[in-house]
Amino acid sequence: MTASGYSYVFLGPSITSPRGDERATTYSGLLRALVDRGHTALFLERDEPPADGDPAASRRGEVARYASLEELKDRFSGAVRRADLVIVGSRVPEGAAIGAWVTGEAGGRAAFHDLDTPVTVRELATGQHEHITPALVSRYDLYLSSTGGPAIELLERRHGAVRARPLHCGVDPELHFPEPTACVWDLGHLGDYRDDCHGALERLLLRPARLLPRSSFAVAGALYPAGVDLPANVSRLERIPAGAHRGFHGAQRFTLDVTPRDAADVGHSPSARLFEAAACGATVVSDGWPGIDAFFHPGEEILIARSTEDVLRLLCDMPDRARAAVGRRARRRVLAEHTAAHRAEALERYTREVLDAGSRRRGGGGLGGQRGAVLRQRRCSDG
Repeated sequence: MTASGYSYVFLGPSITSPRGDERATTYSGLLRALVDRGHTALFLERDEPPADGDPAASRRGEVARYASLEELKDRFSGAVRRADLVIVGSRVPEGAAIGAWVTGEAGGRAAFHDLDTPVTVRELATGQHEHITPALVSRYDLYLSSTGGPAIELLERRHGAVRARPLHCGVDPELHFPEPTACVWDLGHLGDYRDDCHGALERLLLRPARLLPRSSFAVAGALYPAGVDLPANVSRLERIPAGAHRGFHGAQRFTLDVTPRDAADVGHSPSARLFEAAACGATVVSDGWPGIDAFFHPGEEILIARSTEDVLRLLCDMPDRARAAVGRRARRRVLAEHTAAHRAEALERYTREVLDAGSRRRGGGGLGGQRGAVLRQRRCSDG
């Protein structure tokens, strides 16, 4: 660690795109928090540049783009060799090839940041190795998982991760905060369409909408197929930019968060959307999953609904004062435990741990990067 902190190189999805998806907002907030804590960060994204760019990019470290694996190697080998920690994100195109290169090229340490741990575990078991291979899991010095709980032990025991640690999604309070607006909808949901979420969406939003024709509902997100049957009182919105999420949440009495099947089965997998909604002071209704009580107190900071009848009771019977109090408590919990700054602090702690420890990667090769140089110098002085 230098006087200016650790040096990080990230390889992930675009954070300058205006699409505002969960991965982009997670990385954007994390990098900003790392820079605020005195570290340096270079983010390498493989995506087409947006038409208008992102004026906030300079606040979260340097961002550069590459068009191919060959260009990545040609232009950024030096940065990868100099960094204290190189972090490869999940779902990056050619992720397995990039990971193989990074774990051999990095002068410091290499980490895999899995924002889709339940999906990755399933793919490892079924032989889908586009993003990470079984052999590559053990080559990374650090496996950062957005899923906690039993998944951490599973990654180490069954899949050979050297050092698996939880790094959940976090929220950027500068982007997600209460924005009071006129109430437009009684219940809304924000998220791109997924087949494995549609059952919960049908049960917890569409069916209540049919039973309460005088109430108003909304679904916002991309990829909804033309054949999805939406009742007349359900507004359909396309993708909402990240900066407009707080306005969407502010216009609802309740916000519905539904969990993909893989994540629900594994549990302990809070989404970025969940933390964002809570940071905006929304009263969140969740379909519930194992481990949710480690992040919010059910009934006090989040509401659990598993049936249409549960949703109807909330919409029809819960007093507004009690409803709003749930949202306020959820926001306090997020600001106390689940911001990007908290995740940056955790990553800093894991970085210190992995740099101070020996590594099994590449046959237990020596320390590299800036931290390695400092430690080698100390050993020479002490000897």
